[in-house]
Amino acid sequence: MEAAPGKLSVGVFFGGVSPEHEVSVISSMQAMAAMDAARYDVVPVYIGKDGRWFTGEILRDLDAYQDLDAMRRRAVPVRVDAGTFGSLLLIENRGGGIFSGKPREFKIDVALLGLHGGSGEDGGLQGLCETFNVPYTGSSILGSALGMDKVVSKMICRDQGIPVVDFVAFRESEWAHHEEEWLDHCESELGYPVVVKPARLGSSIGIAKADDRDELDRAIEDALRYDDKVIVEHAVTRLKEINCAVLGDPNEAHTSVLEQPVPTEGAELLTFQEKYMRGGGTKGARGGSKKPADNPVGMASLDRIIPAPLDEPTAERIRSLAVQVFQLFECGGVARIDFMIDEATGEVFFNEINTIPGSFSFYLWDPAGVPFDRLIDRMIALALKRHRDRNSRVRTYDINLLSERSLRGIKGAKGE
Repeated sequence: MEAAPGKLSVGVFFGGVSPEHEVSVISSMQAMAAMDAARYDVVPVYIGKDGRWFTGEILRDLDAYQDLDAMRRRAVPVRVDAGTFGSLLLIENRGGGIFSGKPREFKIDVALLGLHGGSGEDGGLQGLCETFNVPYTGSSILGSALGMDKVVSKMICRDQGIPVVDFVAFRESEWAHHEEEWLDHCESELGYPVVVKPARLGSSIGIAKADDRDELDRAIEDALRYDDKVIVEHAVTRLKEINCAVLGDPNEAHTSVLEQPVPTEGAELLTFQEKYMRGGGTKGARGGSKKPADNPVGMASLDRIIPAPLDEPTAERIRSLAVQVFQLFECGGVARIDFMIDEATGEVFFNEINTIPGSFSFYLWDPAGVPFDRLIDRMIALALKRHRDRNSRVRTYDINLLSERSLRGIKGAKGE
């Protein structure tokens, strides 16, 4: 199926083999609802938890996801192939004999990536897009991979003078049979309290605070259920979390308004449940923008103060650090950079970067005068620009080293 004349066919990719599967569905539903139908033909592309790909209008019905098996039976299974220059082709992947007819084809001009975690956010799907030479939104392979790994991203930031809290990191293979040594090491280097996280997971899944050795042991074991690498960080006890979204590319980037996420009274950490299962939509947000009509709330369900109540020097420092991190990792499109403030000292620390943030951080751009539909327009425009720039470079040599003449030269060189 071709896009209507004058329209771009935008494939919205979501789901994926990731613990953040459902969060991705919500973010992408929000994006599809906000996209301008006069400019784009939307092709939903759902990646199941088993890695199979589907398309079809049923995928735009959020209620259908309550019964995944029934939804998949009504969706169109597809496989991917190269389309004409700069496009991707989804081909219907139904079994059948000679009477089953020609499989349907769905052409995609731009891939809007809405996956969270796993190979959808860590550079894997970005690599597939580059292999097929199709434009895609968000950060490149490099920025996506760096942003997904909390350990590597903190190491790079620390090397570049961007402040991070003290941390210890190790792999499951190092932890196994040496648990007591690692617990001793964490205690001597960090003390208590600490925060334990899987190194390459988002949405605060697997995160826990530990105030003593037994809690630390349990938290590490739980984190290793999700990832084979764990990071243990010094916990800021008088903590204020501040988030800033950045939109642009490595050459030019702009910041959103700042937000302060507000956990439920008595909660020490923003967990997955705090972010996505509290309910209440944005009506509980103080100063926040409204969610798009008829849209699932996603990250908008979290209570937040927008704009964050900060003095201007602190706010400007966070905005400056956010752009620095964004450009350091060579990010693109929209990303959200999360910071921590130690209210006892006023120190600001980089926490992590989300290269495909929940709900695409639309709620931070609307107060800055960029509504969700325009945010998507800008993300797509940046994807097309990067694609043009990439294809303007010399990518191959018009020389066949395997031709008979060239092979004679190579063989002769080997005998020298």
